[in-house]
Amino acid sequence: MADWLGIVWLVVLLAGNAFFVAAEFAVISARRSQIEPLAEQGKASAKTALWAMEHATLMLATSQLGITVCSLLILNVSEPAIHHLLEGPLHLTGLPEEAVGTIGFIITLVLVSFLHVVFGEMVPKNLSFSVPDRAVLLLAPPLVGIARVFRPIIVALNSTANGVLRLFRVEPKSEAASAFTLDEVSTIVAQSTKEGVLSDRTGTLSAAFEFTAKTVADVAVPLSGLVSLPPGATPADVEHAVAKHGFSRYLIVDADGLPTGYVHLKDVIDLDDDEFDDPIPAKRIRQLPSIFEKTDLEDALASMRRSGGHLARTFTESGQTKGVLFLEDIIEELVGEVQDATRR
Repeated sequence: MADWLGIVWLVVLLAGNAFFVAAEFAVISARRSQIEPLAEQGKASAKTALWAMEHATLMLATSQLGITVCSLLILNVSEPAIHHLLEGPLHLTGLPEEAVGTIGFIITLVLVSFLHVVFGEMVPKNLSFSVPDRAVLLLAPPLVGIARVFRPIIVALNSTANGVLRLFRVEPKSEAASAFTLDEVSTIVAQSTKEGVLSDRTGTLSAAFEFTAKTVADVAVPLSGLVSLPPGATPADVEHAVAKHGFSRYLIVDADGLPTGYVHLKDVIDLDDDEFDDPIPAKRIRQLPSIFEKTDLEDALASMRRSGGHLARTFTESGQTKGVLFLEDIIEELVGEVQDATRR
């Protein structure tokens, strides 16, 4: 009877081992982007899963402790029972006592190892890899509960492991990586496009990845290529410039040809007729923010959005004005050519 009880314990311990293996891989493999919306909706298991993912090293310590305990108990409880059950049939073969013991041990070791590797390790691991988001919602709550019950032991094990890492000048991390890097996303898009799963006919996706690698200097228009108005320009000058070039915005430059501000067509079009030949009022001229030419283009875009400006002066390390950055040109890097509504 005791031997059959050992078989029952084998099944129970294999199930326990499988739980800890599945929970460990679920916490590592689950995607945070899939769990967060459920947590925001108030789902308790999703909130617990998020906590587990944010404390991944503690969860790994809990899982490893559980796996180790289950494995040791299988060796000390289940294997002797199976070995003893096999000795009876083996004695009937008439083999010597020493041979019966050796053969029984080998068969027991192979059988238990097979069951442990397949059902205690590989099946739960592959299951968690196949459906990580569903697995973490199911397995994280009980794993977190076990971690809280054995918290002193888990914290001690985790602190020891982190201390060893720091001896080798490796800074431990608590949260598993659940996001893709830019290079990884670029590779995924390229591979998906190659295999026909994803279509990027306009090149917008490719442009987005290239956009992150560009700086202001790559897009800014040099001073020599600008259409500008002289100091003291009048609304009539703006009207003539629009008729000639078709642009809606024009730089105002000083006597040295350096930009001091800019004016939009709509800034002067509502002036009275008797004001059209007078210099543009100072309050109608928009300020021109300054951006360092080596600034990342995405940072420059964010800066211009905050300031609400469509143009910005670019300058070098020495402070010298190098050119002008147009918001339109930044957007064109992402979506292709953008036409000015007034351009001919």
